[in-house]
Amino acid sequence: MVKNSKNKVVGLKQTRRAINEGKTKMVYLAKDVEPHLFEEIQSLCRENQVEVVYIENMKQLGEACGIDIKAASAAMLNRD
Repeated sequence: MVKNSKNKVVGLKQTRRAINEGKTKMVYLAKDVEPHLFEEIQSLCRENQVEVVYIENMKQLGEACGIDIKAASAAMLNRD
């Protein structure tokens, strides 16, 4: 999944920036993120036609990204 990819960013701030810059091909979003943040990322993805994959919780997403902390979101980046 996300763990082995070098073309990724992890975290809400980095995910938001990558979407806004048009660098994102897919976003992973944890279902237990605070509702206003969840809806913000969903909306950005809709506006920018980015696919969203939902992960059950932030702990699972952090593990999938290969980090020892929880992650609210992650983005797979387009290859340049």
